[in-house]
Amino acid sequence: MLEKLSNQTPSTDFQVKQVDQVPKVKEDSTEKHEHLQKEEFTKERTEKVIERMNDFLKESNTHLKFQFHDGLQKYYVAIVDDTTDEVIKEIPPKKLLDMYAAMTDYLGLLVDKKA
Repeated sequence: MLEKLSNQTPSTDFQVKQVDQVPKVKEDSTEKHEHLQKEEFTKERTEKVIERMNDFLKESNTHLKFQFHDGLQKYYVAIVDDTTDEVIKEIPPKKLLDMYAAMTDYLGLLVDKKA
């Protein structure tokens, strides 16, 4: 089979034209991304989004609760059951945030001692 393929001559039924310059295509996705970065997330807007999410979750008897992680100085979300006030899910999990904070503290100790 390879012998058959190697004995064939390439077909030259088409013509190749040289391209001098290709026009640039303006990317809309970068403009949208820049617009989203410029948009400020104010406290009022954030509260409005949280209120809408809680309205959506009302049917399942749950609500969102934003909690502040002291070690990382960042917020994480907890989904809480309305009837028992039990945390159903944390996004990201608090244990993961605790591990990340402990690793950064440990790394800081190593770097500070060597420097």
